[in-house]
Amino acid sequence: MRILIALTYYHPHKSGLTIYVKRLAHALAAHRHQVTVLTSQYDRSLPLSESLNRVKVTRLPVCFRVSKGVIMPGLPMHAWKLIREVDIVNLHVPQFDAFIMAIMARLQGKPVVLTYHCDLLLPRGAINAIANIVSNLANRISIWLSKRVITNTLDFAHHSRFLRPSLKKVIEIYPPIETPSVSAKDVTAFRKKYQINNEDQVIGMVARLATEKGVEYLVAALPEVLREHPNARVMFVGQYQGVMGEDVYAAKLMPLIAEFDRHWTFLGIIPDRELGAFYRACQLIVFPSINSTDSFGMVQVEAMSCGRPVVASDMPGIRQPVLLTGMGRVVPPRDPSSLAKAINELLESPVKKSPLAKQVLKRLSADQVALQYEKVFKELCKE
Repeated sequence: MRILIALTYYHPHKSGLTIYVKRLAHALAAHRHQVTVLTSQYDRSLPLSESLNRVKVTRLPVCFRVSKGVIMPGLPMHAWKLIREVDIVNLHVPQFDAFIMAIMARLQGKPVVLTYHCDLLLPRGAINAIANIVSNLANRISIWLSKRVITNTLDFAHHSRFLRPSLKKVIEIYPPIETPSVSAKDVTAFRKKYQINNEDQVIGMVARLATEKGVEYLVAALPEVLREHPNARVMFVGQYQGVMGEDVYAAKLMPLIAEFDRHWTFLGIIPDRELGAFYRACQLIVFPSINSTDSFGMVQVEAMSCGRPVVASDMPGIRQPVLLTGMGRVVPPRDPSSLAKAINELLESPVKKSPLAKQVLKRLSADQVALQYEKVFKELCKE
């Protein structure tokens, strides 16, 4: 099958969405499908065309940016040509110009499968307000033109104002999870590299320093945690400097975080081979997201597969990994006191991986997710 996957950002850009698509594309290519990814050349140092793990990546030059989106004048011409050459089109939103490709695909009689990752909620500001309006309109058009809409959980779909009217075409497919193998020696080396002492109780967080991640609520909860567990420390993995559209948010948080000294450490983006060691060096992971820009949280499942519990916000989609596996706690969003209480409970009485958790985790392998996509694609091609 010839498959076109389109999204705004792709590898080497790091986000939950780009990691999801990279894993999916590679798994589909491993199943001997011809996969092409159409994306932006968000960084001019990136090649316009290359092959990565048997996936052909085509990047289009960016003329300018609108908030976190990009404007690519060459998209209509290139998209029309690529759509003509494939059997099916898989669009990943949020993406401002997804509706353009959906229209083109329908004009050429090619089925469109929309993967709806989340509702886009940009920070306050005049430009972001306009971007939100445009994105919301594009979402509605793209959903309407799609034959099927794939989302991480039906829990999220039932609460999304965009997906609720189209539930008949919505399919639940959990996101693809890959947990790097790691040895005890790797964990020891990681602890030594980042100066983690034996008495340290590490609270992990994996995210970008962005408004929707709710980092400020972990900051507010930390004093209460430290009163009961003075050796607790937060280790934050992910981009925390120069995050697009988050300069004001970072400027507000950094002075507050600096007050915690060694109780808060930014590790930045670490190599994939270190991520498994990071999870195992932690006592627990927190996922305190505050809005529907997050709809699942793959890092929760990655942590659980390494035997680590999670404290997550009780929000549609986000709560599902904990509810499905029993490995952790769900707490009200924007509630530092409840967050601190759950962290303290798990530091005192860790939750272990259960047989149910192991069954759930098997369903989320990249190979299993690719098989589910493949089934949807084949059904639509037959139609």
